[in-house]
Amino acid sequence: MNKRAAGAPRATRQAAPCPPFPPGEREKTHPHSSVVYRIATTAATMTEAEALEKKPLQQRRTSGSGSSAPPEPPREDTVDHTYKEKEGPKPPRVIVWRNVVLMTVLHLAAAYGVLLIPSASPLTLLWSVLCFVVSALGVTAGAHRLWSHRSYKASTPLKIFLSLANSMAFQNDIYEWARDHRVHHKYSETDADPHNAVRGFFFSHIGWLMLRKHPDVIEKGRKLELTDLQADKVVMFQRNYYKLSVVLMCFFIPMFVPWYLWGESLWVAYFVPALLRYTLVLNSTWLVNSAAHMWGNRPYDQGINPRENKFVTFSAIGEGYHNYHHTFPYDYATSEFGCKLNLTTCFIDFMCFLGLAKDRKRVSNELILARAQRTGDGSHRSG
Repeated sequence: MNKRAAGAPRATRQAAPCPPFPPGEREKTHPHSSVVYRIATTAATMTEAEALEKKPLQQRRTSGSGSSAPPEPPREDTVDHTYKEKEGPKPPRVIVWRNVVLMTVLHLAAAYGVLLIPSASPLTLLWSVLCFVVSALGVTAGAHRLWSHRSYKASTPLKIFLSLANSMAFQNDIYEWARDHRVHHKYSETDADPHNAVRGFFFSHIGWLMLRKHPDVIEKGRKLELTDLQADKVVMFQRNYYKLSVVLMCFFIPMFVPWYLWGESLWVAYFVPALLRYTLVLNSTWLVNSAAHMWGNRPYDQGINPRENKFVTFSAIGEGYHNYHHTFPYDYATSEFGCKLNLTTCFIDFMCFLGLAKDRKRVSNELILARAQRTGDGSHRSG
């Protein structure tokens, strides 16, 4: 059973069906190299993108239903099927040794933090979990669903909270994170994808941070429409003061609170709620780029790499419904199942209940089922 709110309006326009495949066609050709499959799915994908641009999607409004809003800039999170990788040898890989050293030291410190867990007080462990959730929301509800995909609207107080939470996550500022993520969606699994999963698990998980970006990533990133981010005062304020906000939010506050409020040792407070928690948030986010692009089923579009991965869904508080998300990137829930294993969706819904968020974009049941039947791998379940 689909857990969508009763009474919500549905999008009525459905994409035209793709041409049928010859018997055995899908088994004979890999979906990423099959020209036949890409031609067949491009029409459906473009139809959905066109419907998104020309008429409103199903939206859940909590306030301001009668207000008029300026038109949004063009979406940059839909696949660009015209992009072609350059022929010839790939550019040489340039290792960023500073990042290699920093990531190695960070993970060694986190491993030491694991050894300190038995000596940490229960309050410190609870505080570490809270810091994990808050910093993860800064990525999932903030940089990802709000600023990268514009899948809902947030009030200024909520934006400020999410920007602080994003600084606690320390994964580049919101502007840079959203820019790279839009490039990832637009040129997924190509040279222009910052963490191209075709290059292997290690590269898509952490290796992409240890190498200089492929020239196509830089080129395509510069050409994106980012005026919405540039016009957002919260985004630009965080960008201007990012280093200071990271020192305070990612390291100082997680360490200072347990030391000051309940007498935890600074040593434990630094290694557990600060460094260990930070490292766990990093790897939970990276699993969306790596594991969720490699393992799992593809009920909505078997022609793309992203998968539905329950482990990633749990560890990344709702971001593991990745085949759905890449098929319908504008859906605020990143899943058709509402709050099921999706703490981020629950958070956004609660913010709407409080009047701090509104205009949640949602895909209709009809469009989901039509797409699953047309391009899915046959594993789709409605509940």
